[in-house]
Amino acid sequence: MQSEDKLLMQMKEHPNIVLLMEEVRAVLANETKKRTEFRNLVHENIKAEFINGEIIYQSPAKRRHWRVSTKLTSLLNIHVEHNNLGEIGVEKVMVEMTRNDYEPDIVFFSKEKASRFTNDQMLFPAPDFIVEILSPSTEKYDRNEKFIDYAAHGVSEYWIIDPEQEFIEQYFNEKGKFSLFQKLHKGKIESKSVKDFAIDLKEIFS
Repeated sequence: MQSEDKLLMQMKEHPNIVLLMEEVRAVLANETKKRTEFRNLVHENIKAEFINGEIIYQSPAKRRHWRVSTKLTSLLNIHVEHNNLGEIGVEKVMVEMTRNDYEPDIVFFSKEKASRFTNDQMLFPAPDFIVEILSPSTEKYDRNEKFIDYAAHGVSEYWIIDPEQEFIEQYFNEKGKFSLFQKLHKGKIESKSVKDFAIDLKEIFS
């Protein structure tokens, strides 16, 4: 947040701020066109995201990645459906942010949000809870653009999971910015966004 404030201050003090803003508007207008083309291009057999004006295609997941995803999704689904808390989405749920479109590994929408969805809907608002499972090709986005964007758009809780090193980083949103609550290699982790959901890390890493 400090770096964003610093950038804004620098722009305010720049004598050519009007010209800079015109350039920014032109860039964003071009991005809007490319984003429309992206949405017309992608379909359910392609995993891709639109990040800062570029289409980012995702490579197939390694076994350790999809094993963690499958186990955690199953546990979340059982808990959320049993307690009628909302909906869990996995892999192909496209989340629409102000500038970018993402397909997080796992998302949770509260019952209130999910009640407004339609069966034919393809673009969704910011979830309450997001899980990203690291891979070499996606980690830079999970820890940078997505990290900033998810928090700025009101995602309450964010888990970053490393399936190779077997740890979970748990972040909570504080005034539009994520703060690390804990980094766990073993033991239990409990979500604040998914009521009463808690697991032992052995359940997803074994």
